[in-house]
Amino acid sequence: MAADPLSPDVVDALRALDTPTVCNALEIAAPHRRAYGYTTSPLVCPNPDAPPMVGYARTGTIRANAPSGRSGDEDLAVRVGYYRHMAEGPQPTITVISDIDASPGYGAWWGEVNSSIHAGLGSLGVITNGSIRDLEDWAPGFGALAGSVGPSHAWVHVVEYAVPVTIHGMSVRPGDLIHADRHGAVVVPPEAAADVPEAAARIAAAERVLIDAARSDGFTIDQLTSLLDPKGDH
Repeated sequence: MAADPLSPDVVDALRALDTPTVCNALEIAAPHRRAYGYTTSPLVCPNPDAPPMVGYARTGTIRANAPSGRSGDEDLAVRVGYYRHMAEGPQPTITVISDIDASPGYGAWWGEVNSSIHAGLGSLGVITNGSIRDLEDWAPGFGALAGSVGPSHAWVHVVEYAVPVTIHGMSVRPGDLIHADRHGAVVVPPEAAADVPEAAARIAAAERVLIDAARSDGFTIDQLTSLLDPKGDH
């Protein structure tokens, strides 16, 4: 695993923020992370009203466009090993799955069955470049950010698990702390996690000055210029 688990108070404070706010705060708390560590292209969110997910990554890779080529016993051993990895602490977890087919989403690993199994093993949801299905029968409360929605599972199977993966530009190692919501996802460096809520509050206070002024009657470019000037009288 990448790091020791954070205190529940820190996790709860992160969960109270949306993912764009966490990304903003990391520009202060971990400025070297400003341009990487988050998803950089859109993902499908079937339940955009769901609360943010904050959990520790469990990872794997899948294929679906052809059978695995393994024996039945070998397939079972890989699948059981994969689920054992998903069940490992600390919890809560977020499952991060890279579909490594040439056309990701050819077959869905995620539907009624796997959403229910993973939720039962302590996962809050999935982040994948692959496809999802069975949306009406999805495990209650199980979150998802996916590359697409599709009807079939085809020949879907686990290739590897507990390995580094990259989803839409976000590189993830097993155990990384993930924050995700309908906007996308970001890896939160553990050494900066406790500083994120305070940094977010500072940014929100500064932005509120601009927002309140912009929404007030009589807002002018001169007022905006004064607010943007760090030497101005605010």
